[in-house]
Amino acid sequence: MFAQCEGPAWRIDDISNCVQRDYLKVLFPLLAVAISSLVLILQAFRRNAQSRSSSKYKTLVNGEHAEAQHNGHSNGLDHSDGDGTFSQEGTQDDDEVLTMGGGRLQLAKATTQVSVAELDSPRGQYVVLVFELLAVLAVLSINITALVLRAYGSKGLVATVAGVITWSYILVLASFRLLLSNTKWRIPRIWNHTAALYTALWLFSIIIFRSALIHPRSGIAQALVISEFSLVSLLFAIAITTRKGNKAVVLEWEEHIEPSKEPLASLFSIATFSWVDPIVWKGYQKTLELTDVWNLLPKDKAAVILADYRQLKKSSALTWHLARYFKTDLIIQCSYAVFSGLFTFAPTLLLKAILEYIEDPESTPRNVIWLYVILLSFTDILRSLADQQALWIGRKINIRLRAIMVGEIYAKSLRRKAASGSDTVLGDKKDKENNAQPGILKRMLGIGGKKKDDAKHPDAGSDVVEAPLKGSDEQVNTGTIINLMSVDSFKVSEITAYLHFLLAAAPTQLAVAIYLLYRILGLSSIPGLVVMMILLPVNIAFARGFGAFQKNIMAATDKRIHITNEVLQNIRIIKFFAWEHRFSNTVNEKRAVELKALRSKYILWAFAVAVWNTVPVVITFFSFLTYTIVEKKPLYPSIAFTAISLFSILRVPLDQLGDMIAHVLESKVSVDRVEEFLNEEETQKYEQLDHASLDEDGQSMIGFSDATFSWGGKESPNEEISDAFRLIKLNIKFEVGHLNIIAGPTGSGKTSLLMALMGEMTCIEGKISLPGGGRSREDISADPETGLTESVAYCAQQAWLVNADIKENILFAQPMDEKRYREVVVACALERDLEILDAGDKTLVGEKGVTLSGGQKQRISLARALYSNSRHLLLDDCLSAVDSHTAKWIFDNCIRGPLMLGRTCILVTHNLALCVPQSRYVVYLDNGKIEIQGPAEEVMASGKLGEDLNRSRPTSAAASRIPSRVPSSVGDESGDTLLEPGEASNKLKKSKSAQTEGGKDAMEETKAEGGVKWEVLALYLKSMGPWWFWVLAVLVFGVQQIGSLAANIWIRQWANQYNVESVVSYHSLSPSGYIGNTIATVKATSSKLLFHDLKSYYAASSSVNKPDVDVGYYLAIYAMIGIACMLVALFRDFWFFFGSLTASWRIHKRLMQSVTRAKFKFFDATPLGQLMNRFSKDIEAVDQEVAPIAVGVMSCALAIIVTVALITVITPGFLVAAVFISFLYFAVGKFYLRSSRDLKRLESVQRSPLFQQFGETLNGITTIRAYGDERRFIRDNMARINNHSRPFIYLWAANRWLAFRIDVVGDLVAFFAGAFVVFSIGKIDAGSAGLSLSYAISFTENVLWLVRLYSVNEQNMNSVERIKEYLDVEQEAESVIEKTRPAANWPSQGSVEFINYTTRYRVDLEPVLQNVTFKIQPLEKVGIVGRTGAGKSSLALALFRGLEAEEGKILIDDVDIGLIGLQDLRESITIVPQDPTLFTGTIRTNLDPFNLFTDEDIFTALRRVQLIGAPTSTTTPSTPVTTTSSGLTLGQALDIPAPKDSTGASTPIANKNIFLNLSSTVTESGNNLSQGQRQLLCLARALLKQPRVLMMDEATASIDYNTDSKIQETIRELNSTIITIAHRLQTIVDYDKVLVLDKGKVVEYGHPYELLKKDGSDAIFKGMCEMSGDLDTLQKTAKKAWEAGRLVDDE
Repeated sequence: MFAQCEGPAWRIDDISNCVQRDYLKVLFPLLAVAISSLVLILQAFRRNAQSRSSSKYKTLVNGEHAEAQHNGHSNGLDHSDGDGTFSQEGTQDDDEVLTMGGGRLQLAKATTQVSVAELDSPRGQYVVLVFELLAVLAVLSINITALVLRAYGSKGLVATVAGVITWSYILVLASFRLLLSNTKWRIPRIWNHTAALYTALWLFSIIIFRSALIHPRSGIAQALVISEFSLVSLLFAIAITTRKGNKAVVLEWEEHIEPSKEPLASLFSIATFSWVDPIVWKGYQKTLELTDVWNLLPKDKAAVILADYRQLKKSSALTWHLARYFKTDLIIQCSYAVFSGLFTFAPTLLLKAILEYIEDPESTPRNVIWLYVILLSFTDILRSLADQQALWIGRKINIRLRAIMVGEIYAKSLRRKAASGSDTVLGDKKDKENNAQPGILKRMLGIGGKKKDDAKHPDAGSDVVEAPLKGSDEQVNTGTIINLMSVDSFKVSEITAYLHFLLAAAPTQLAVAIYLLYRILGLSSIPGLVVMMILLPVNIAFARGFGAFQKNIMAATDKRIHITNEVLQNIRIIKFFAWEHRFSNTVNEKRAVELKALRSKYILWAFAVAVWNTVPVVITFFSFLTYTIVEKKPLYPSIAFTAISLFSILRVPLDQLGDMIAHVLESKVSVDRVEEFLNEEETQKYEQLDHASLDEDGQSMIGFSDATFSWGGKESPNEEISDAFRLIKLNIKFEVGHLNIIAGPTGSGKTSLLMALMGEMTCIEGKISLPGGGRSREDISADPETGLTESVAYCAQQAWLVNADIKENILFAQPMDEKRYREVVVACALERDLEILDAGDKTLVGEKGVTLSGGQKQRISLARALYSNSRHLLLDDCLSAVDSHTAKWIFDNCIRGPLMLGRTCILVTHNLALCVPQSRYVVYLDNGKIEIQGPAEEVMASGKLGEDLNRSRPTSAAASRIPSRVPSSVGDESGDTLLEPGEASNKLKKSKSAQTEGGKDAMEETKAEGGVKWEVLALYLKSMGPWWFWVLAVLVFGVQQIGSLAANIWIRQWANQYNVESVVSYHSLSPSGYIGNTIATVKATSSKLLFHDLKSYYAASSSVNKPDVDVGYYLAIYAMIGIACMLVALFRDFWFFFGSLTASWRIHKRLMQSVTRAKFKFFDATPLGQLMNRFSKDIEAVDQEVAPIAVGVMSCALAIIVTVALITVITPGFLVAAVFISFLYFAVGKFYLRSSRDLKRLESVQRSPLFQQFGETLNGITTIRAYGDERRFIRDNMARINNHSRPFIYLWAANRWLAFRIDVVGDLVAFFAGAFVVFSIGKIDAGSAGLSLSYAISFTENVLWLVRLYSVNEQNMNSVERIKEYLDVEQEAESVIEKTRPAANWPSQGSVEFINYTTRYRVDLEPVLQNVTFKIQPLEKVGIVGRTGAGKSSLALALFRGLEAEEGKILIDDVDIGLIGLQDLRESITIVPQDPTLFTGTIRTNLDPFNLFTDEDIFTALRRVQLIGAPTSTTTPSTPVTTTSSGLTLGQALDIPAPKDSTGASTPIANKNIFLNLSSTVTESGNNLSQGQRQLLCLARALLKQPRVLMMDEATASIDYNTDSKIQETIRELNSTIITIAHRLQTIVDYDKVLVLDKGKVVEYGHPYELLKKDGSDAIFKGMCEMSGDLDTLQKTAKKAWEAGRLVDDE
């Protein structure tokens, strides 16, 4: 009967003839042919049906590689639940279109314009094909010959016919490939069919070929088989070495980035990752840069993935939705994993077969053992191939998933509400930020539970000052979103890389291992399995414990990072007040808590490792105990070592399961957090503004009709009003095309009014009109006549700039127009600044504008609005940060200048004297309601504007003089970096040289190159402990390795006791017994080697006469060895972790000290992000990575040495092979290490721009939305995702490259070990052979981990290296010098004298102060003026020794400040800086962080700065300060919160004043206070110290004139010397002296009245007063002060 073969398939040394003939030659090949033809027929039908149903779709040429044509069509499926009203598409210069209609962003594919497509055809495409056809013809003719000659005998007839059929079919397919290759009738994927068939037939023919060699039938048959095998091998080789599909591929070149070589790879190259060779080679030759890294495949780019993902309708939870999207990849990945799981056991089974052969060499011919030895390495290579593919698919899913998550989070953050009520804690996971902030915040603006996790405030920190709200309602601030993006999305995408372990590999391995153990040990396997089962929950418990500890560590780390971040953000103030030491201590306290949490984790870790190390011993112990004592069977080496090997295989999936389950649970939490964020409410801007903004007459209108707004959620107009600030019943119609002013006291809601106009507040009732407010800038076309578009430009109160150069910030992606650009620069008084800055408009702005002064940032932000082609400009107090004559210049030339012709301007300002007279319409707010509005003349006449206007007379028309160039003194304001632009230039010199080399990025982090330096290693090792620490460590390590070896040697001793004789006596077959293929011998012996039939053999062997072995003795010693090993391992880990914690503490402490004591200039040149990176990422690596990885490296290295030594001892011949193999390992490792190190560094560096852009966007959301520029930012985000994915994916490709090569070399080890064992048969005992082979098999694993861990170790050391870089920064002078300490009450007088003082920022730069000499008498009030770059702020720095004297000296009360300690100096004098700096905490902790004053002192100080009224009155202070019931003030800037109303909407009562309660909360950077309130608070902090010398740097810029004049009165009453750097000339015109600086020299010094009397070119002060347009008033004030001074003198 056909296909019914008797007896076992495997007979002694070969597969039976029947099986070969019926299955391998007939059934299997015909089955393959049938499947192939079926698939082709089905395909044809499907394509036919499709082409009928839709002629709409373009048919893709040769259906494969659709991504090549992907750029051709645009199919934007809308992915949103919103109902947007309009959504246009236009082609961008990038590969997607983002439409933003009703609050949704959608991506579609559009033709890319930057990329160049290139068609790459394979070499010799047709030659190879012709060659292939010839080979197929040859095989076919061999089969026909065999048929004609009946070469395979009578039974072989069917087989030859089948062969003819199979090869004829292949011939047809191959011919189609050739003939149809250039026609339109191509058959898709036909290449796959021929390749698959060749592979299958080759596998079948190997077996037949081997048979023909060892059991030849007839000469002719053997010749035919051999020639057929050679041809099939050739075909197989052609199939796997030519390019997959053997066809042309479209490669996309994008901006000179080389496309990936993956599409060009052959099957062989894909399997072995040879296509990665060029990267590895390039990385070996030189340091890789980002430009050297290939591009991603088109289908792996963020835009394509997102467009594709959004077409899948979301119907379930995000987790399952993602699983559905990736299901195909996951299924393929899992099938690879199952395959590799099965093959994991092949080496073990072969080991068993080899050992049995050694126990009884007579049983089978020698060729079988060679087959086993070859299979030993071959099966492992198959496993390795499957493993690498599964892991690689995992990594591909990984980058796609990350692109989806980051892209979705980013798109969502662009649609966040600008502010919201209560906060949501994501996933109820106590989120980081909450831990860092007091709980009151939670209820801060407790509006009806709006779930909003994060929306901090309109825009944190930078964008509008309404930023105040950033943390104010404590939406888990921006931090949470950045966390979602940096931590959560990475965590989730990381898991996919290993998901197949959990889903497929581990279950397969468990099942197979348990089955095999049962077959080998029988019932004795059960105790072992029970122990393993107990272990699984234990492992899960460990994993859970790790999770919990990790969470504690994270929480502790967050607290430390939070405070570190605040310290570094406010480092200037901390240094000015000499608080470094105290703050360092606070950070160190937090650090101690963190390390304590880390310690618990490490203790758990040590126990986990100990358990893990003991398990194999325990399992083996119990199993062998049962086997030998209970079942009384002899423990032969073939059983002992096979069982041990299986147990060790089983240990891996069990251990991984615990870990994986914990990880999966963790990432499930992360997915849920992300989902919760994605489901949050979005801004209503697009709904509020999506109607035509026209009035009754059909004219375009800007304004409100009957509108009420709240910073809270939706509420009905009449319900009980929540704490959130409201704008009530607004009816405003601004004058379109003219200047409109919004005025009002600090905290009255001015910024909120602008926000409401832009749709950022919640509209409770009424309607907003703002033409073009909700449209994307890219959808709006310009008016051909004016070139303007119906869109909005916005300039926030706190300037928001992107991290690029000044020019890019002004252009903001608008096309460059030279003439307009020049005009804008002049109008915004930026011309002189650009001249001063070294790099001009190429100067990098840096993070949050760190390189510029406040006024420069504000003017750049203004220039951006002016340059844009928007018809409507909303400017929020853009004149506050500039001095008076610049303000006038900007008002005349920018706000009233020619560039504003026909454009609407709505300006919020305090400078009413300057602005109101020339405006058309004024709105005056108070506490969220309109006090008065109307044409400017009416409002002025009403007198409501009060004394703010009394000082000014409307000047003549603005156009009276517009000089052609900005006068030299314009643009003067002090630099907030205490580096004024003039000096800032110096700092930027560095960047200039860099710019000439092609513009260095401010964020550019240095990345170390080459290997890790020895001194870095030494730094870490020394921090861990002294020399004796290391001696002990090395000892422990050695003992531990020897211990585990001892256990195995002991088993060998034991197993060898069972005399080999006993086996031989049973199977007595002489080798001469089988020459031919006689059935009898087969029946007798095959059973022994049949894996299917192990039982009969064991049953037999157990009945054999057993030698007498003292089992108890061997078991007892074995157990002792096990326990000893565990204790040593435990001690080793404890010892190491103890050292590691010591190192962590020491390194962090040194870093903190080194950074806080660094010079001022260090902070000017170093972005905060980079510093924080050291304190977060790098310190984390030092804490959590370095030690465990180092332990791993040492263990692996020792294990390898032990293995090689052991194998060499047993079979000395192996040493020869070992030398050759070591060389291979070394070569592979060296190649890999170099390129992977660079790729890893690139990947870390590319992370920064991604995070940084996220933070930047979150801060500037309001601005981005106002400009309608969301799409461009999304495209930028996509580009950054791609830039991060590039090094990442190729790093993993290099990892797979390495893993495969190491596996192959490792299999050589196994092969040679096996070969030498075979050569020494008879010379060695089976026990030694088992020992040698089982170590050889595990060898690969160790080497792979060694290379990997070594490279991770280098990367971790890279962190230590980056930290070391900051340990070596230049430090300031000593803080206390005992010898020269001044008296305790110094300075008692308060005189300050500069004598010939000269200083510079760096040796190679010009001096910033030259020969400055002047004296300030005790208690004098001196104003310092001078234009930008004159050296005003340098003077302030010099006084605090932020700059050290080069010549000359400064005396305070006749003490040379250069000789005393910095702490003594800085604690004795006080500065109020230009940028108000506050800390998270309460009002009390801000004013008095170290509890040195009583409450009464503090209230007095608050009263002096007008924050609270006189003690008797409970009324609101002169500066109305709005607040929420919980005590949140909302500030002017923010103008956020307001009336709390108990009686209903009709009569809002005044708000409480939060400053009356010292425990009122202050959020991060004081964002819940307005800019003005923050400045006042800083002033109060300074006054509290009752300083003898008070330096004020532009301290009242954001305060309305009313409050300012009161504060000036307070200051005049102060009993101290006051030095003020001023922008508002009226602030200092009644001081005792004015010092005028120019270019670092004193040009005028005297009483202001005397200086105003001067005339001519040297009357510089007078010139400034004239420029401000306020000369008369100033002269009067000065004269009055002068006369008052005279009176005092006369008396």
